[in-house]
Amino acid sequence: MISVQKFSFNGFQENTYVVFDQQKNCVVIDPGCYERHEEQELLSFIEENGLTPLALLNTHAHIDHVLGNQFVLETFSIPFYLHENDLNTLHSVENYAHLYGFGAYKKSPHPTHFLNDGNELVFGSIKFKVKFTPGHAPGHVVFYNEENNFVINGDVLFNGSFGRVDLPGGDLETLKNSIFNVMFKLPDETLVYCGHGSETTIGKEKRSNYILQF
Repeated sequence: MISVQKFSFNGFQENTYVVFDQQKNCVVIDPGCYERHEEQELLSFIEENGLTPLALLNTHAHIDHVLGNQFVLETFSIPFYLHENDLNTLHSVENYAHLYGFGAYKKSPHPTHFLNDGNELVFGSIKFKVKFTPGHAPGHVVFYNEENNFVINGDVLFNGSFGRVDLPGGDLETLKNSIFNVMFKLPDETLVYCGHGSETTIGKEKRSNYILQF
């Protein structure tokens, strides 16, 4: 049995996820913690549940999803996974963080592992298939757990909406391709954990998502 704990962090109300198994292994996905109380909330959950972090995974590297990278990596000394196409996205954050009110942003370390489409990631009993889903960001990926029927999907799909494409590296046609030819190929009952807002399912979004109007 795999469990997923969601936290909403920073001014963008970004969803950070801790995925853990019954053996207390866990991975941290898209740590958006910036304020000290946010860092402590994440740390307390991990410590109080006796979890052992094995990796940090980024779906992509926009500021709201990487604000806590340095904290997590420094605290736990774990490997960091990102798609290589999002390296420029990651490294540009320090140049504009202050413009969004994050003047104390701590620069994210460089990834230790690059993700590719089709990668199979295994951390204890936690298994993810990596699916490349650019459009919102050039190196965006999602993490699909087939056994437990869920996907950590970052900012590709939202409940009734989809990721913005007006940031550097964004492109609507590319995102539509990722949604229709990758995300919508997953089983309808797949639970979608989003980078912002509430969960949804693939079936619901195939029937009614705003992307269908484009």
